[in-house]
Amino acid sequence: MQADQPAVEINSLTFKHNTLFTAPPEDYYEFPGLRDVNFSLPRGSVTLLIGGNGAGKSTLLYILAGKRMIQEGEVKAFGRDVFRSFADNVVYLGTEWAMRAGVRGDIVVSDFLDSVGGYRFKERRDRLLDILDINLDWHMHAISDGERRRVQLCMGLMGNWDILLLDEVTVDLDVLTRFSLLKFLKQEANERKATIIYATHIFEGIDDFPTHIAHMRDGTFVTNPTSWPIPNSNSKSLHAIALEWIGNDRKTRDREEKEGKRKKVRGARFQITPTDSETFYRKYDYGRQTNHYT
Repeated sequence: MQADQPAVEINSLTFKHNTLFTAPPEDYYEFPGLRDVNFSLPRGSVTLLIGGNGAGKSTLLYILAGKRMIQEGEVKAFGRDVFRSFADNVVYLGTEWAMRAGVRGDIVVSDFLDSVGGYRFKERRDRLLDILDINLDWHMHAISDGERRRVQLCMGLMGNWDILLLDEVTVDLDVLTRFSLLKFLKQEANERKATIIYATHIFEGIDDFPTHIAHMRDGTFVTNPTSWPIPNSNSKSLHAIALEWIGNDRKTRDREEKEGKRKKVRGARFQITPTDSETFYRKYDYGRQTNHYT
């Protein structure tokens, strides 16, 4: 790969989730995923994705990992199309892995790591075992979700990856393990010029971690990846900026709903819930001898 070549390059990316709903008033609804996304990231950058739930962060990371086909646009990692010639030096770590039945069986952690090539990366594996405080004698079915998450991180990070996509995978970690992990990742970016894109809702104590931050809302970038710290930000912390950005997103959504520019959707899509409190509680008062399914 060329030294000046972007690690990640996205041009005119648009993606829609085609979802079928049986409830009125519509039978078919195209839920927007991403809209006209354009950006590039240099090697060695650490980018933090900031946005509320449903902003499109997970969808973007899934696409970058080559796990979801796109309808429009171009997505490249080191100049290679992630769908046609996917590079094996791209690692994606998401929350769904720890929920799979296959990783909850009665298998010893040492055997589990060796089954995915841990013996080939013994030095890095052992370093990660220390950082993540993993016991090789643990049994996968008998450990907590946080401990299982540590095993996942060790498994994903022990190879020499060049691009790392993290989707909320630090949520189960205690504060010390998370601090140690982020310190390791920052070192990887500085020393090996590895590139990291990290979506999280935990912003305390990570002001020194990213080189770039980006703001996503409704499947688009309000702020494309921008060097951190942001000039003229009055020395605000990441937590303060995230709170401000996501708070503004909520205000924008509420205003657009009032103006009729977007559907007001809460909970189950298109479900009509009574707004009058007396009517609401009467409908869901299961002590009454009425048929609540009519």
